Amino acid sequence: MNRFRLLALGALALAPLSAPLSAQTPRPRVLVVGTGGTIGSSGGYWVGNNTRVPIDQVVRVSGIDSVARIESEQYLNVGSTSIGPDRWLALSRHIASRLSADTGLAGVVVTHGTDTMEETAYFLDLTLPAGRPVIVTGSMRPSDMAGADGPANLTASMRLATTPSARNRGVMVVMDDRAHAARRVTKTNTTRVETFESPEYGPLAILDPEAISFHQPADRHGTTFDLSGITQLPRVDIIYVYPGADSVLIDAAVAAGAKGLVVAGAGRGGYTGEQGRALARAMAQGVTVVVSSRTGSGSVPVGTGSGRQFGAGDLNPQKARVLLMLALSRTQQPDELRAIFSAAR
Repeated sequence: MNRFRLLALGALALAPLSAPLSAQTPRPRVLVVGTGGTIGSSGGYWVGNNTRVPIDQVVRVSGIDSVARIESEQYLNVGSTSIGPDRWLALSRHIASRLSADTGLAGVVVTHGTDTMEETAYFLDLTLPAGRPVIVTGSMRPSDMAGADGPANLTASMRLATTPSARNRGVMVVMDDRAHAARRVTKTNTTRVETFESPEYGPLAILDPEAISFHQPADRHGTTFDLSGITQLPRVDIIYVYPGADSVLIDAAVAAGAKGLVVAGAGRGGYTGEQGRALARAMAQGVTVVVSSRTGSGSVPVGTGSGRQFGAGDLNPQKARVLLMLALSRTQQPDELRAIFSAAR
């Protein structure tokens, strides 16, 4: 063995096998806020004989710790139909306080049931400041079912939450390797893992194994609502249009104290004559009426109608309800309410 080869081998023996830990870039920290839902369930889920899985077990996904350092907390452990206006208020404030208190967090991931995920995500989008990513995710299959999608959705959410280009995009929903804007996403199927879609617009990003590809710029529109001083959101009910519908449900909602009504209209916002007369009576009592469509896509222009009635734009009825509740907490003036809906594009 010649002298130069001996020197080379000696240099290799002295060289460190890897950079010291202190020199390595630390993995970003992400807070996971568990609220329950299918992603936190196991057992006979479809027959109502399921078991709740705590969030500290839900986040035990193979390989996920290579993406981020996860901190988790069990904020709620309920089905998503049990998460409504009071819990929206509390959850938004909780996330805001955690982000404010810990500037080192890269982002927040909320695990949530899928049935009302779009409403919670949109409420958070309307009430949390843009900046660090807030991701809402869940699963269509419980944790012990063949082909469970929760681990993949949670890992994808971690990847998105730790991606710098995910900042300033508002709240996003991650399901089935796609990221959707909370403003546009909706659930379209009762059981399929690809149920979440953004009609007319498509997803914000595709999460491929090798890269996250954003299809739209980071440009958040609309209004951010200040929740300080709000202890309860005003009642807003949804009125579904169908042939032969009468005034009973509208009159009942007004009698129950509704401050706003969202009409899930036929086509581009149509309703029956009897419903129209009942809506006129409601508006005469100061109730605001927003007309959306039951079709699943398309718009009812905000400029449609007059006085206390106007269109929801392309918001579906459930999203229009969320926005109207927050808008009515700020103002009762029809022109100002209309302007809020016009800005929510």
